[in-house]
Amino acid sequence: MTGSVEQGTSVTHGNTHILHFLVRLPVPVERVWPALAGTEGLAGWFTEAEVLEPRLDGKVALRGLGSGRVTAWDVERVAEYTVEGGGRIRFHLERDGDTGTCLRFRHEFRGEGGSEASWRARFERMVEILDGA
Repeated sequence: MTGSVEQGTSVTHGNTHILHFLVRLPVPVERVWPALAGTEGLAGWFTEAEVLEPRLDGKVALRGLGSGRVTAWDVERVAEYTVEGGGRIRFHLERDGDTGTCLRFRHEFRGEGGSEASWRARFERMVEILDGA
């Protein structure tokens, strides 16, 4: 089994844009979590976390997006980063079968921000990295 990135959805409410993706990975949650909640993992497929305090209300600074706070944190389940200028980025993990993981992603932002195409490319890179690890 290989990973897959399902079609993303985009909704706009006034000036707020919300992107959703569902990513299925053929590896356990324990292998996916470090890619979402660790500086090395994030740098491998998304962007460098110049600062990341892995706890609720910890500081975070994501290169190219800005700095802010960790606004949700549940180890091996939810990591959410809210950064000034970059909006709110939420990763929610669920077990998928005996050995897989389902990643539910949401990016909420105002004005110009991440596009479906850029997030799809990032998630495809993540799938590639975790499939080959």
